[in-house]
Amino acid sequence: MATHQDDEVTKSRLQKGESFVVEHGNKLIACITLYKSKGTNRCSWYNQIGVSYFGQFAVEPSYQKIGIGSRMMDFIESYAYEKQAKEISLDTSEEAQHLIEYYQKRGYRFIQHHKWDEVNYRSVVMSKTL
Repeated sequence: MATHQDDEVTKSRLQKGESFVVEHGNKLIACITLYKSKGTNRCSWYNQIGVSYFGQFAVEPSYQKIGIGSRMMDFIESYAYEKQAKEISLDTSEEAQHLIEYYQKRGYRFIQHHKWDEVNYRSVVMSKTL
């Protein structure tokens, strides 16, 4: 969904959690949003006590491969831990093998598959113990 959502959907999703951005000059080049489960999520893992999850994670393509995404991941993991999360989780398309491998290298493990109504693919839910 994040790859093709419009500005209003992006704004709405950013406002549902705690969002953080990286700017270069006056240009937004990266963002990430941390969500704390309220027990009402359609994804069962995200409803577990102590589980926070992130989304809206993106780095402007021309700024990728220079460490911004890794630093953002370090930050969001530390921030979730400070907020007493026991796990930090995410979901991505099961077809996005490069992302799945990236998250595995960071210590995330497979939890379950989930099918969101808004997309035409199945997602992989991954989580990391903090």
